[in-house]
Amino acid sequence: MERIEAVQAAVSVLPRELRLALLACPKGQQSHWEEIRLRAGRGMSCVDGTGGEEPVNLPVTAEDLRLTVELATRASLQSVSEKLAAGFLPLKGGHRLGLCGTAAIREGRILHFRALSSLNLRIACPVPGIGAAVLPDLMESGRFQSTLILAPPGEGKTTLLRDLIRLLGLRGIRTGLADERGEVASLHQGAPQLDVGPLADVVDGCPKGEGLMLLLRAMSPQVLAADEITHPDDVSALCQGANCGTAVLATAHGSSLEELSHRGVCKPLLEQHVFSRLVTIAREGGERRYQVERLE
Repeated sequence: MERIEAVQAAVSVLPRELRLALLACPKGQQSHWEEIRLRAGRGMSCVDGTGGEEPVNLPVTAEDLRLTVELATRASLQSVSEKLAAGFLPLKGGHRLGLCGTAAIREGRILHFRALSSLNLRIACPVPGIGAAVLPDLMESGRFQSTLILAPPGEGKTTLLRDLIRLLGLRGIRTGLADERGEVASLHQGAPQLDVGPLADVVDGCPKGEGLMLLLRAMSPQVLAADEITHPDDVSALCQGANCGTAVLATAHGSSLEELSHRGVCKPLLEQHVFSRLVTIAREGGERRYQVERLE
């Protein structure tokens, strides 16, 4: 039921005809949706937990994409121009709208999209308790051990990260979360829309590296957390936190440590042995399985 309610909330940003077509689908199908993709001139499809796309027989026009963005921003494109330039829009409830199309570039940076070709509506649906089986292996003598969650895109890294932060708070462990894109806690007027527990301090709307350093200086976190480490500043801040005695919790795209080691941006994390635990996620029969490995 929670997934269906999340779907109903997420599709509220779609034009009426598209929204009604989706809501007319059987609830048994809706309960498995994780993404809804719209492609101009082609159509709409729903992505389930296995990664497969199921088409919805309804044409999608460029005007549908434009109207979706207008509804998502409440006709205030200027107020979210930076996020539009980054290629995504955070939505109330933790949902997210990804954008793709013809970009306008200035000095090597995307300013906006001249024309949209496709949209990806990612449906946020927390799964409380999924971290319960993992967390005991991440603790040692009552202390949380620095942990990296590693998996390919779309495998549930953010969902697991969120639940671990929630569970740490229930154990009395204070976490500072740099939520650059608003996908983990989804702050709305200062209040998390997604459950990150009672002891999470969240900063969003700024680069992760800056947010992590702000949290380290101002909030004295026992655990420093961030989703999707992609920039040298993210890595530098996590290394500084670890050197200050703060445990760190982060996610990264990849299928193995060997793959991660070939990326220059992440090498310092591995060379400095920042993490002592590795969590990998794999699918078996459509279900996600979590494996914890101790790192030397």
